Order: sequence, then structure tokens, then C-alpha cells
Amino acid sequence: MRVTFIKKIAAILSACFWISVNGQRVLTLEEAIATALQNNYDIQLARGDSLVAAIDYSYRNAVFLPSVNINAGATFNNNNQRQTLADGSERKSNNVRSNNIQGSLGLDWVLFDGLRMFATRDKVAALLESGAYSAKEQVINTVAQVINIYYNIARQQQLIKATDVQIELNEERANLAQYKLDIGSGTKPDVLQSKVDLNEQKALKMRQQTLVTQLKSQLLQVMNSKIQEHEFTIPDTIPLNFDITLGDVQDGLERTNPTLLRARSAIDIAEYELKETKAGLWPTLSFGSAYNFSRTSNKKVLNNFSTLFNQFHGYNYGFTARIPIFNQFAVKRQIKQDKLNITLQQLQYENQRSLIRLAVLNAFKEYIQQQNALKLEEENILLAEENVDIVFQAYKLGGATLVQLREAQNSLAQAYDRLIDARYNLKRAETELLRLKGDIIK
Repeated sequence: MRVTFIKKIAAILSACFWISVNGQRVLTLEEAIATALQNNYDIQLARGDSLVAAIDYSYRNAVFLPSVNINAGATFNNNNQRQTLADGSERKSNNVRSNNIQGSLGLDWVLFDGLRMFATRDKVAALLESGAYSAKEQVINTVAQVINIYYNIARQQQLIKATDVQIELNEERANLAQYKLDIGSGTKPDVLQSKVDLNEQKALKMRQQTLVTQLKSQLLQVMNSKIQEHEFTIPDTIPLNFDITLGDVQDGLERTNPTLLRARSAIDIAEYELKETKAGLWPTLSFGSAYNFSRTSNKKVLNNFSTLFNQFHGYNYGFTARIPIFNQFAVKRQIKQDKLNITLQQLQYENQRSLIRLAVLNAFKEYIQQQNALKLEEENILLAEENVDIVFQAYKLGGATLVQLREAQNSLAQAYDRLIDARYNLKRAETELLRLKGDIIK
């Protein structure tokens, strides 16, 4: 046979490097990940939530500071007055005008509140930590999504090359069937069936090309990139890591998986909220001070002993203690709710840990299964290629029917698909293990 299929398979599955062709440039996985980390909308939103917590954290110590306020006001009066004195005399005046200007500078400082302010400060730090874990979780998930889409494009490109092999084989078969018909040793149905099979493979290639374009669009959406699908290409190789062990993934999983770390932070936040509530059982001691100013001016008075002008200013200070005696069991009820919330958060953490450990076990089983499948398919592809070669030569000599050749071809095509799928599925399992571990990015 003119085509050596072993060489074609090697060309499809071996490492290769693409150069810029027709204005296209090679998009590396590292560049795709870097672009997604910078531009992806979900990552930007997650970072925004984390920045909100960071702003609160930067002001965490303000809870220990006093509050200072200035109050000022001015009142203008225009009254009609009428007075009847004890001796029976009567005084009356209209449009009695007066004004009052007052202001104060006050300081309120909580000196002790049952350590509530310390719990609030520490809770803000825990919220910042939780926000950072949420952002990291989104980053890890996005990177895993980029990797899977990227290598799915490589997978489809490999399938296109495998289809090209089938198209070339079908073209040669159609030519051979036509030649046999021309010399009187073949049949018309063989020619027609060969052409039908050829057109079927060409249609398959068009569908695969469309799928590649769709996957490129999906990748660009995750990357939030402005480039177009036709402006770049990627290598059609899928590098694999065969050295991942279950122990490596499970070791320290609670310290690296962001979902578990965020669940652990939720427990810490609930514990700080309990401390804040318990502070309501303690007395509150505050220091207060104020500087006051007031001035009253009357245009006229009915009583000669009344003041036309009155002004005072000065300061005061003192301490205030608030001792809780009874508040309809509000604090006691809230303490019970906070304790229940801690228990629920702990259960949520244990549930998440159980689910993630199960996911790790399943992903590792898939990882091992796909390794075994890959080894088997690498053997099958050689057998299928040799079988096609033998049957094709026999068909040339009239020792095999078209049905036998088509069956051998179909076996080869299925072997291609299984081999390429095994490589991609192994890569997906590898990516999932790293995602669960939290080590997909350093």
C-alpha cells in the first residue's frame, strides 16, 4: 500500500511544533492561562469580592478608636406673646424675635465591651482569608477549564488528521474499485460504496473542523481575549504525566484544597460571631467628653428680669457604665443560634472533606484506568493498521471483498478514536487530580 500508516499515526500522536502559517500564530497553554488569569470575568468578580474584604481588613483596628462628632444648629423665632401676672396686670407684644445658636464637639469612646471589639477585628481577618480562598478556588477552576478546552482542541485536531488518513485510504480504494471496473474484474456497487464512504469521511472532517472553531470560541470566551478564532492555532499534542500517585494527592489535601480551606474559615467566622454575641453578657464602659457652646439673643422681652443676651461655653467629661440585666433573653437566644451555626459549619466542613476525598479517589481510578486504556489502544492501533494493510493488499489481488476491507477500515477508524480519546481522557483525569489537590497553579 502507498501509505505507511504507522508513520501517519506517529505523525498524529508524536510531539510537533507549529509555525506561523497564513497569519496564524501558535497559542501556548501558558499564554492561554496567563490571559485567562488576567481577563476572565469570573476571576475578576472573585477578586473584587476579595478586595472588599481587604478594604475592611485595612480598617480592622478602627474598632478600637473613639467616635468624634460635631453638632451645630441655629434657631430663629418670631412669636406673639401674652402674659398675665399675679397682680392681675397683663403684658402683650407681637413679633417678639429671638435667635439661638448652639454647637458641640463630642467624643465617645468604648473602653470595654466584653471583648467584642477584639472578636470583630479577628472576624474581619477571617473574612479576608475566606475571600482569598474563594478567589483562589475560582482561579483554579478557570485554569482547569482552560486546560481542558485547550487540549480538547488538540484532540479534535488529532481526529481531523486521523480522518485525513481515512480519506486518503478511501480515495485509493475508490480509484482501485474504478480501475477494477474498467478492466472488467470489479463491480459498480464497489465503486459507488467506496465513493459513499469517501464522502462520509469528508463530511466528518467538516463537522470536526466546525467543532474546532466552536472550541476555539469557547476558549477565547474563558480567556476574555479580543483575538479571533482564525488568528491562532495550537499544537495538536497532549503531553501526559504518568507519575501522579494517590498519596501525593491525598497528602495535605486539607491545607491545599481551597474549598476545604474556605469551609474551615467559615467555622472560624462562626466562632468569632459567637464571641461577639457573648460580649452582650458583659457590662459596657464608655468614656464621653464634649465641648458645648450656646448663644441666645432676644430683640425684646416682656419681663424686665428676662435676659436679652445669654451665652455659655465649656466642656464636660465622664464615664458611663451599661450593665445588662434583662433583655428578653435576646443574647441567650442568639448564643444558642451561634453555637448551632458552628456545629452546622463543622458538619459542612466534614461533608466537603468527604466529598472531595471521594472525588480524589474516583479521579485517581479514572487516571489509572485511562493509563491502562492508553496502553491497550497503542497496541490495538498497530494491529488495526496491519490488518488494513493485509486486507487492502488482498483486495487488490481479488482475495478479499469490499465488505472485509470496509470492516478493517472501520476497525482502524475506531482504534484511532479510542486512542486519541484515551490520551485526552487521561489528561482530563490528570487535570482533575491537580485541581482537587489545589496544585494546578503554584
